[in-house]
Amino acid sequence: MVDQGKVYLIGSGPGDPELMTIKARKLIDSADVIVFDQLPGKEILDSLPDKAEKVDAGKYAGNHKLTQDEINNILIQKAQEGKRVVRLKGGDPYIFGRGAEEAEELIKAGIEFEVVPGITSAIAVPAYAGIPITHRNHASMALFMTGHEDPTKEESGLDWEFLAGFEGTIVILMGVKMLEKNIGALIEHGKNPKTPIAIIERGTRPDQRVTISDLANIVDVANEKGVKAPAITVIGDVVKISEVLGIMCTCN
Repeated sequence: MVDQGKVYLIGSGPGDPELMTIKARKLIDSADVIVFDQLPGKEILDSLPDKAEKVDAGKYAGNHKLTQDEINNILIQKAQEGKRVVRLKGGDPYIFGRGAEEAEELIKAGIEFEVVPGITSAIAVPAYAGIPITHRNHASMALFMTGHEDPTKEESGLDWEFLAGFEGTIVILMGVKMLEKNIGALIEHGKNPKTPIAIIERGTRPDQRVTISDLANIVDVANEKGVKAPAITVIGDVVKISEVLGIMCTCN
């Protein structure tokens, strides 16, 4: 009888390989199987060990290579074969990464697993663009929200009236495709159209790009510049600070 393996739900961080944790790197390098998304980025994916079996579970716009059920089954099957399995995700596995859903399925199947947190892009990407999501003079609160809810949900879990009235920083993950709809909902529910907004593409990577405008104009500006995922959207007065910190920052 084969001894059962173990699954590691690993967050690779926001994209810069040097922001990956030491623990994540060690587990990746010792893995038998790596089930990965595209979000870790090319540099990290190119560094995956040759000896490991690699399964591309990437979810691209309009093209899901594997369903979530198929991913769950692969994790369970490989662990039952006695393999050391890494489920590699961008950012942190429990922040809009379906890591908790996968963990629940592993528990049901009696599979041992471990979560390895990663630096979430919701914090790191704005920082690399010179935008602190909190600042004593600008924002004492911050919230994270998904820009793309599960389309199978009968009702939205987003309270747009609350979001429009929120006086801190709003950070939207996965919001490029739904940008016009989301911005429209904020303005419709009372958000000031002059509120500053930044969209940061490919954050922390060498080809990072930052687009700054206000709510009233960001859709047109984003379309003109050809903004594409992956990107983080930051809404609030802290965006103004990038005029200083973004110019001087050498972290990227």
